[in-house]
Amino acid sequence: MGKVEIILPKMGESVAEATVTNWLVALGDKVEIEDGLLEIATDKVDSEIPSTHDGVLIEMLCKEGDIVQVGQAVAIIEIEGEAEKETVLQTQNISSTKQEIEENNFTPQTGNTNQTSSLEVKSTEKIISTKENFYSPLVRSIAQKEGLTISELDNLCGTGKNNRVTKADVLDHLLAKQTDHKTVTPQQINEDLLKTQTIGETKPVINNPNNQIVEMGRVRKLIAKHMLKSKQVAPHVTSFVEADVTNMVRWRNKVKNEFFEKEGIKITFTPLFIEAVAKTLKDFPMVNISIDGDNIIIKKNINIGMAVALPSGNLIVPVIKNADTLNLLGITQKVNELSDKARRNKLTQNDVSDGTFTITNAGTFGNIMGTPIINQPEVAILATGVIEKKPAVIETLEGDVIAIRHKIFLSMSYDHRVVDGMLGGSFLRRVADYLENFDFNRQIW
Repeated sequence: MGKVEIILPKMGESVAEATVTNWLVALGDKVEIEDGLLEIATDKVDSEIPSTHDGVLIEMLCKEGDIVQVGQAVAIIEIEGEAEKETVLQTQNISSTKQEIEENNFTPQTGNTNQTSSLEVKSTEKIISTKENFYSPLVRSIAQKEGLTISELDNLCGTGKNNRVTKADVLDHLLAKQTDHKTVTPQQINEDLLKTQTIGETKPVINNPNNQIVEMGRVRKLIAKHMLKSKQVAPHVTSFVEADVTNMVRWRNKVKNEFFEKEGIKITFTPLFIEAVAKTLKDFPMVNISIDGDNIIIKKNINIGMAVALPSGNLIVPVIKNADTLNLLGITQKVNELSDKARRNKLTQNDVSDGTFTITNAGTFGNIMGTPIINQPEVAILATGVIEKKPAVIETLEGDVIAIRHKIFLSMSYDHRVVDGMLGGSFLRRVADYLENFDFNRQIW
């Protein structure tokens, strides 16, 4: 009989730890390859860790609520025969990946390295976990390296399970400290700004029989913190345009039944919006960027996220990678696949990472337009409103006529640090142009 360790795999470039939320099997249970062993949660998505072999679960190396690191063993499976050498090598490679991540990935961006900062003073105080406050090895390592005290960690509002402090919480705190160090505002204003970095009550909750108090869930806390950070970091500007999408609507109505019969999936307007945005991002590459301090990072890949509302009421943004290289059929298949996975809570870390631009559909709820919040670290987000029939003036060779047309409002919020009004407005107008000039006679297959 051999034994195989089940390792927490790498789940994305910026993900180094996960919280164990639920064991799906019990000690002594037989498992088959690809059977789910346990459920984990990261800052972005929940997922399952599958078994890599057929065998019997003989040891659980972590319990529900534990925070485990990439490359760490979470379970031991007993298998027939001896463990293969390649399995041992795989374990060593993953451990090496973990070491590289810990050494290279977790130094927060603190601006100009030539500038003297309070963050440069390293603390000799040893960071430990207590019964009341648990800190993962990664959190303790970052805190020790950046000179954070135990009291600072204790005062952070954790967004992990059971309000545990995560790596993201520590990095957000360090960024806030660096920002405050650079400002010339009075100390009291700095303290007030720092308070807005956390999610929670600043005043005691008054018990009122007419009120119901419901604690935010883990995902809602993360969304709230992400939205708040985006508004604090990026000066938002929103532009609007109305587009005549009559040809696009008529074309979809013409092909939707045949498309469903051939492909077994529906073609909605979302793939058409994504196609137009992908073309426009190629025309305006300075919108397909992110900011790192004083540097602008121009992304070569066009990865478009689409906001999906879950049955729970929360939002998640799966990403269509390299959307500009896909034809309309490919985009439609990917949209349906990711939407289905999102609603079944089956998205992986790769499904929600590396987005460069986001589209959100306010029209789903009957709204004519919206002012969306930028999905950091991107610099722009497009909202599509509801498509409505409206009377419009049409220019013809015989003169102007009034006709019924399908109209939609598009709105785009963008980061005014790097996208000015001319670039943002021109980009939005180009998206509308692609939609308005939709070819009614185009073929899919």
